[in-house]
Amino acid sequence: MGRLSPEAALAHLASRAPSSIKMGLERVQAALERLDHPERRVPALHVAGTNGKGSTCAMATACLATRYRTGLYTSPHLVRVNERFRIGDEDISDEALGRRVADVLEVLGEDHELTYFELGTLVAFHHFAEERVELAVLETGLGGRLDATTACAPRGTCVTPVSFDHTEYLGATLAAIAGEKAGILKEGVPVVSSGQAAEALAVIERTAAARHATLVLEGRDFRARVTERGLEYEGTRWRLSGLAQPLAGAHQVQNAATALACLEQLAAVGFPLSEDDVARGLRATRWPGRLERFDGTPPVVLDGAHNPAGVETLLAALDGVAQGRPVHLVFGVLADKDSEPMIRALFPRCASVALTPLPSPRSKEPASYAALAGALSATASSHASPEAALAAARERARPDGLVLVAGSLVLVGEIRRLLAGLR
Repeated sequence: MGRLSPEAALAHLASRAPSSIKMGLERVQAALERLDHPERRVPALHVAGTNGKGSTCAMATACLATRYRTGLYTSPHLVRVNERFRIGDEDISDEALGRRVADVLEVLGEDHELTYFELGTLVAFHHFAEERVELAVLETGLGGRLDATTACAPRGTCVTPVSFDHTEYLGATLAAIAGEKAGILKEGVPVVSSGQAAEALAVIERTAAARHATLVLEGRDFRARVTERGLEYEGTRWRLSGLAQPLAGAHQVQNAATALACLEQLAAVGFPLSEDDVARGLRATRWPGRLERFDGTPPVVLDGAHNPAGVETLLAALDGVAQGRPVHLVFGVLADKDSEPMIRALFPRCASVALTPLPSPRSKEPASYAALAGALSATASSHASPEAALAAARERARPDGLVLVAGSLVLVGEIRRLLAGLR
């Protein structure tokens, strides 16, 4: 097989179904062997969890990038696949991404059986190794134990809050889900955990003990709070104050604390940072689609809440975000999500609800929950597209309301593309 051009390689990646899921590490491990194990050339911070892991990764990366050549691999992307592969604060270019995909396919061939996420993970390992990244921050895709990113060579691991999501793959109990998330723990590698429900924490503690991994736990070993001087952090080594809280919402204080605890652990294994490095990194953190505000008449706020725990966190922040404005919701959800608790919690808090399908084969059709929406919201309507739903919500919100977009990162990405004129 001849080598693909960058354009053909990108087309090959795009041809894989982004929503396809195959559990297991066998395909990735076999492919990494053929690629001469690029993952072994890049030390990693590996982060799993149900909610908050992307924000935690973003803050940790921004701090590390003040001193080290730092890679960041996350999913899903909001607008362009390039967002998944970052070095410092730069997304990979189309040309570079095409070349990296072509490199991998030159070894594996085009008839491989890898999923979209698995192929992307291999490309990330290869890209970071070739670019001589000093440390990579890796966000798991689904679960942890069988996630493609778990083939990495971590210097630290992290579990953000565990709650119910993807139960058809991860299990129907919090203990089962925590077991999958804790599957990223490695022998002798320290693990940082956000505060957890007791059922999840018991599993994480048991797994850490079995793997001789020192557990650093929020509330016991580290904590953060916001004061008049800014964000204050107290951990196993650091006492920091006057820090910026870079992302909106009280829940981001927990994510910041978790990121800082990870940085403390990395400092002990060869990646030290100064207080100034941390302060500059937090100020520079950007993480789109999480209580992200677009000013205008009316303003539009995008939030990636896509499971019951995420909606609970969103609701806790909503009064501060709305500041007395009536909230007009644009909502769409994937069919494999536990949507009814989200709908019952969120819709009554909104002055109107505009339902939309998502640009995904996994989309839940609004017709299937329109009756429930009508029972919970005085003004509920269904629309043919996110663009039409956004137009309806904006019309209802003028002149003194606020438009909120939530339910799925797929929806947030589509609306963000419309608002930013990125089509």
